[in-house]
Amino acid sequence: MADLSVTVDGLEMPNPFVIGSGPPGTNANVINKAFDEGWGGVIAKTVSLDSSKVTNVAPRYARMRAAKTREVIGWQNIELISDRPFEVWEDEFKKIKDKGHDGVLIASIMEEYTKDAWVELVERCQACGVDGFELNFSCPHGLPERRMGAAMGQDPEILEEVCGWVNAAATIPVWAKMTPNITHIEEPARAALRAGCEGIAAINTILSVMSVDLKTLRPEPTVEGYSVPGGYSCKAVRPIALRMVMELGTMMYGGGSGKPIPEGDELPIKGEFPDRSLSAIGGVETGEHAAQFILMGASTVQVCTGVMIHGYKLASTMCEQLSAFMDSHEFATIEDFRGKSLRYFTTHADLVRRQAEHKAAERAAKVGMVTKDAAWEGDSFVEQSDKLVSNKDD
Repeated sequence: MADLSVTVDGLEMPNPFVIGSGPPGTNANVINKAFDEGWGGVIAKTVSLDSSKVTNVAPRYARMRAAKTREVIGWQNIELISDRPFEVWEDEFKKIKDKGHDGVLIASIMEEYTKDAWVELVERCQACGVDGFELNFSCPHGLPERRMGAAMGQDPEILEEVCGWVNAAATIPVWAKMTPNITHIEEPARAALRAGCEGIAAINTILSVMSVDLKTLRPEPTVEGYSVPGGYSCKAVRPIALRMVMELGTMMYGGGSGKPIPEGDELPIKGEFPDRSLSAIGGVETGEHAAQFILMGASTVQVCTGVMIHGYKLASTMCEQLSAFMDSHEFATIEDFRGKSLRYFTTHADLVRRQAEHKAAERAAKVGMVTKDAAWEGDSFVEQSDKLVSNKDD
């Protein structure tokens, strides 16, 4: 049976499944529930030093369903970071760690563009015994006027400076969570890794407007008749998340070269940060979904909206499904297949070349033409020679 355990940046987890920062990790009660159900890790809902500026509204979710099955395929939220006092979180972080769960507890933190605030947040969270940090540079809505979340994550120069402050104060692993609301996700990721972050998490939700009510002409979700763009998640975003995780995986670990794929595990092109980690996020609801992200280079896979739809028991189901996938390919560990699909990405020009070569080889084979020296046969040498002649009428 496959071994699902992973060790990422020194953090040991029984499996690669991590609760993503959001409502499923909003207090000690639900975090403990997640650990009881076997999740490999939990990233708590994002905290800041001053929660008094955080006021959530209701309703704050909108869903897109499939027309026939009514299955939820898209989910939008206009939820903010935690509205609970940081002092309450300090107490709960300590109590969660005191329970001695097998999984890891990661604090998601976000602050304004102020060094002292970031350093204080890091030092106080560390004192509570959390196992790592995820820096929220990616919340797509709420608090942009304070240069927080995606407003900071879209500026690699500022992001690199903030990551430098955090890593100078942190004694535990630090992941930087990337926004997808940017042209090239590799640029802020490079900045975070240059500044010393052990890993990258991607992607956060995609800025969106879910729909407009054609009776009232109001956008949804509607709060007193008005709304704001929000973050889009669930199954519908998975192809976009896979593409961005592929881009990060290729940048960090390497990828295909447009040349024949060599034997062995080495990628043709080497990456820039082969020793750093990648945590994938985006529409994961099954073990097969997770396997696709791991094939793109991810060591861990985060789930948030999926938990809101299916509940905390989803972890055991995904573990069974991922294990079955691994057994079917005889992969003993996660590392046996992590990043294996990166080599198969190339350029469109290379696709054209490969297809032309394949068609030429097929035509040659169809008429029995010799294309390799090893194919010559003594008994049919004359016949093979004749088939290679282009001016047969001479």
